[in-house]
Amino acid sequence: MEKHTHLVVMAGGIGSRFWPMSTPERPKQFADVLGTGRTFIQMTLDRFKGIVPVENVWVVTSQNYRDFVTEQLPEIPVGNILLEPCRRSTAPCIAYAAWRIKSIDPKATIVVTPSDHLVLDVAEFQRVVCKSLEFASTSDAIVTLGMKPTRPEIGYGYIQTDMTSPSVRNNEIFRVDAFQEKPDLATAEKYIQKPNMLWNAGIFIWNVSTIVNSLRVYAPEINDIFENLLPYYGTDKEQVYINEEFPKCENISIDYAVLEKSEEIYCFPASFGWSDLGTWGSLHENVVKDNKGNAIIGSNIHTYETRNCVIHCSEERKVVVQGLDGYIVAEKDNTLLICKLTEEQRIKLFSE
Repeated sequence: MEKHTHLVVMAGGIGSRFWPMSTPERPKQFADVLGTGRTFIQMTLDRFKGIVPVENVWVVTSQNYRDFVTEQLPEIPVGNILLEPCRRSTAPCIAYAAWRIKSIDPKATIVVTPSDHLVLDVAEFQRVVCKSLEFASTSDAIVTLGMKPTRPEIGYGYIQTDMTSPSVRNNEIFRVDAFQEKPDLATAEKYIQKPNMLWNAGIFIWNVSTIVNSLRVYAPEINDIFENLLPYYGTDKEQVYINEEFPKCENISIDYAVLEKSEEIYCFPASFGWSDLGTWGSLHENVVKDNKGNAIIGSNIHTYETRNCVIHCSEERKVVVQGLDGYIVAEKDNTLLICKLTEEQRIKLFSE
C-alpha cells in the first residue's frame, strides 16, 4: 500500500498568532516555535516517515511561501509543491491536490494534514494513521481523526460520533453523526461530559476516488475547475492555468463543502497529545515547564521570582527575567514582546 499512499500538507495559512516568532511574512508553520531546531512543517513531515514515501509528499502553499518550503523541505520534489495564487480555504486546496494526485496515481490513498500542529506521541499517531489508511484504502469511507477532549475548549470544532456501534472492519472507527461549530464555554463544558464529542483535528484520510467523487457531488463548481485541468497537470502550463482558475473557487472549507453533506463519514477517536497550538497560552499548556510553571524556550534564559510565564528567547544572548507572573516574553528579529498571557488577544494590535 505504501507506494500508493500520499500525504498532502496544507501550508498556506498566514497565521501570526505567535508574533513576533511568526508573522504574515514568515507564518507559524515555518517558524521554530518550540525551540527544537525544527519548524512545524518539518516536524509534520518527520512524523510521516515510514508511512509515506517522500516522492508522494505534496505541499499546498501560497506562492509567497515557496522558498520556505524548498529551504525547509529540500527532500520534497519541486513538482510536488502546489502553489496557490490566493487564499481560498481548504476545499479548493484539497480539490487541487486530489486531482493532481489522481492524474498520476488513480489508486492513491491520501492523508491530508495541517502543517502547524503539535503531536507529542508520534508512535500512537502513526498507529492511528496506518489503521485509518487501511480502512479508507478499500472503501468509500472518509475518515477524520477526532481528539478526545481534555478541557472545555471553545477554539475547536467538535465531531459528534456514534460510539454505540463500531465499524465491522475496525472496532476503533465509528460513524460520524454531525459536525459541530466552535461552541461557547457553557456548551463546551457540556461536550466534555459526553464521550462521543471529540475535537476536530482537521486530519482526513480517504482514497482518491472517494474524495473526487464527493467533490463532484457536493462541490461541483470547485471540482470542475480542477478536473478540467487534468490535461495540464505536470506540464509547464499547470501553474499558468492554476493562476487563472484558482481565484474563481468559492472560499469554503472542506467541512462545509463536503464532510457535512456526505453519508460515509467515519471518525477514529484518538489521543496522541494533539494541539493546534493556536495561542501562546496553548504553548504554555503543552510544553515542559520548570517547577515554577514557566515554559522556557532558549538556551541562556535565567528566571528569578518568576512563575507561570512563557519565555521564548532563542537568539544568542543572555535573558534575565525577574518578578513576573503569567506573562509572555518573546524576542525575534530585534522585536521584544512582553505581554500578560491573559491579554494575548491584543497582540494583533501590537504587531500591526
